Amino acid sequence: MTALFAGGSICLSAFLLFQLQPMVAKAILPWFGGSAAVWGTCLMFFQVLLFLGYLYAYWLTKAVPARKQLWIHGALLLASVFVLPVLPGDSWKPSGDEEPIGRIALMLAATVGLPYFLLSSTSPLIQSWYARTQGTLPYRYFALSNAASLAALLGYPVLVEPNVALRTQGWIWSAGYVAYAGLCCWSAYWGSRADVAVAVPETGQDEHAVTVIGPAPAWKDRVLWMLLAGLASVLSLSVTNHLSQNVAPIPMLWVLPLAVYLITFIVCFESDRWYTHLRGSILQGVALVGMGYLLKMQTPETNIRLVVPALLAGLFGCCLFFHGELALRRPSSAYLTEFYLMIALGGALGAMAVGLVA
Repeated sequence: MTALFAGGSICLSAFLLFQLQPMVAKAILPWFGGSAAVWGTCLMFFQVLLFLGYLYAYWLTKAVPARKQLWIHGALLLASVFVLPVLPGDSWKPSGDEEPIGRIALMLAATVGLPYFLLSSTSPLIQSWYARTQGTLPYRYFALSNAASLAALLGYPVLVEPNVALRTQGWIWSAGYVAYAGLCCWSAYWGSRADVAVAVPETGQDEHAVTVIGPAPAWKDRVLWMLLAGLASVLSLSVTNHLSQNVAPIPMLWVLPLAVYLITFIVCFESDRWYTHLRGSILQGVALVGMGYLLKMQTPETNIRLVVPALLAGLFGCCLFFHGELALRRPSSAYLTEFYLMIALGGALGAMAVGLVA
């Protein structure tokens, strides 16, 4: 499996993931009153499904022989094609007396659950197969995945949503998913037929290339991965809720905090030269003090042109610290699916903390 082929598979899956989220949210928002809580529920659902996709990738690569991985994943991809197109039909419209969170979760599970689940598993699966056949894994594939997600997220409200009818969006997305399913099956085929590569030590040519074999992470490392990812998720969703509910109910405003969240992943995992512990600690401290002061002094008359950029800047500083610390603690690629699994678990727990508990 070549680097170009692996990168293409990862980019397409990430792009489809983050086109699906706003597209489905736009379809169901009018049914539930268009409140910010609807988008919060959608985000929570997608975070939980992302964790399940990463859990599946971890199980498949650790517990299933390489050749059987092709048949299992290929069968699921084939089954997912039969639920297309992914947009929910009118039969899912609420009558008005249903409990909204449960209704939304059930509807999303039935309509987009399987395709989203498989798309979520793609990045760790492809990276694991690539590491198995090539002997090294550049962790900047994670940055590449988030860059494609960011392009999809920002492109939707600017290019897609104003110019393409919602039903047409669903069919175009479905066609892209079919192309992705074929590409992913081809990746699985190459990953299953190739011999395991010999681990290659780091050469210094790529600071994010790590050996396949390395020391196993301790439990405290796993817990720390989860906590760092969870705190970033909590802050991202909290800022999203505050902006949407207490600052200005502007359509698609939720895109901005999510974009900031993704940008910090890209910065931290693309290269080691951007983040240091000292730099991140100082920036996070300034960000927390600034956001706290702003929340204390904010009134209904406060100019939203000040509040929105200030909160986004604070979110950037905090998420940069959390994601930078994650990047500094990345393990050898033999444990990459476990690393991504704990990141997804933290994100899901953070989303549930905000969406259900808080």
